[in-house]
Amino acid sequence: MDTSQFAPPTEPLTGEQQEIRRALRELLGERAGAREGRAATAAPEERDTPLWTRLSGALGLAGLTLPEEYGGAGRGPVELALVCEEAGRALAPSPLLATTVLAAPLLAALGTPAQRAALLPRIADSTLTCALAAPSGIALALGLTGDNTDGDWSGGGRAGGIQAARAADGGWRLYGEAAQVLDGDTAGLLLVAAHTGGFARSRTLLFLVPADAPGLVRTRQTALDRSRPRAAVQFRDTGAELLGEEPADVLGALAATGRTAAVMLAAEAVGAAAAALDRAVDRTRSRVRSGSRHRLADLCVQVEAARSLTYCAARGPGPHGGPLALAHALEALRATAEESLSREDEEHPYFERAASDELLFGPARRLRARAAERTGLLGEEAA
Repeated sequence: MDTSQFAPPTEPLTGEQQEIRRALRELLGERAGAREGRAATAAPEERDTPLWTRLSGALGLAGLTLPEEYGGAGRGPVELALVCEEAGRALAPSPLLATTVLAAPLLAALGTPAQRAALLPRIADSTLTCALAAPSGIALALGLTGDNTDGDWSGGGRAGGIQAARAADGGWRLYGEAAQVLDGDTAGLLLVAAHTGGFARSRTLLFLVPADAPGLVRTRQTALDRSRPRAAVQFRDTGAELLGEEPADVLGALAATGRTAAVMLAAEAVGAAAAALDRAVDRTRSRVRSGSRHRLADLCVQVEAARSLTYCAARGPGPHGGPLALAHALEALRATAEESLSREDEEHPYFERAASDELLFGPARRLRARAAERTGLLGEEAA
C-alpha cells in the first residue's frame, strides 16, 4: 500500500513536478529498493556508477539545481526535495546527498569563475562525484547541531582536526584526518574543511583535493546503513587547492548549505518513513495484532506532518525550518521503522537508515535545541 498518495505536500504539485516524481519512482523501482540497494553497495567500486549515470542521464538529477550555464537544470528546492523523498523511499545508493546536496552548492557559492567552469559541468553530467570532509562530523560543520563559528570543530589550532599550511611554492598542504565522510572512499573530488592561521588569523577554509592526490589515504568504514557508505580520510602532507579566494565567508556558506541540506535530509527520511509505513500496513493485513490499526493511523499522521513541514521549509527556506523539519522526519522514520520490524527479517534496512541518520545528523533533540537557540527561545541571542 502506498500511503503517500493520500497526502500530497502542503501545496499541489505542478504537472512537471508530478512527472518528476512518477519517472523517478518508476526508475528507482527497477534499479533500487531496500534489498536491491543493499546488494548494490556490496562492491564499493561499482555501487554508484550505473544507477547514478542512469538517473542523471534520464532525469538530470546530478545537476538538477545547478545553473543552466553549467549544464544544470536550474530547478529549485521543491524539485530537489521530491527527488530526495523518492531516493529515501527506495533507500537508493547514489551520490545524490554528498555531491548534489552538499558539495555542488559550496562549489557554486565559493568557487572562483575558473573553478566553477571546470567542476560544475562535470558534476552536472555525472562524470564527477564529490564528498565533504569535515572533522568532528558534518552536522556541526553545517551548523545543524551547534554553532559552526567555533573553530574548534575544524582543529582550532590544536592537535586534531585538519590543519592547512602554506607551502614554499605558495600552495597549500593538509595534515590530519576526518572520519565518517559520506562517499569519502569513492568520490572523485574532496571538499575539505581545514583550520589555518595562528591565534590572530585563525580561520576555517575549504580546499579541493582530487582523489589521486599524493598523501591522501581513504579507508572505507563499516556502516550500519550500507546505502550511506562512509570512509575515514587521512591527509599526510597532501597538496590542496584553496576553494575560492580570501577573504570568503566559508562558515556562512557551510551554514547556508546546512539549512538546505536539512530540508533534503528530511525529505529522504520522510520517503523512507513512508516506505516503512507501507511495509507495516502490509504486515498488519496478514496478521491480527491488537491495537495495530490505531498505531498505524497515528504513524500515518506523524509521517504526513513531517512531510508537510519538509515541503513548507522547501518552499520558504528560513534559518530554522530545515532543522525542525529534519527533527520531525527523523522521529517519524524511527517510529515507522520500529513498527515495520519483523522477527522473520534477516535485515532491517529502514531501521538501519533511521539509526544511521540519527548518528550522522542528529539526534532530533539537538536539532530542536539548536533551532531554539538561534531563535532566542532559550534566552540567548540568535546565533
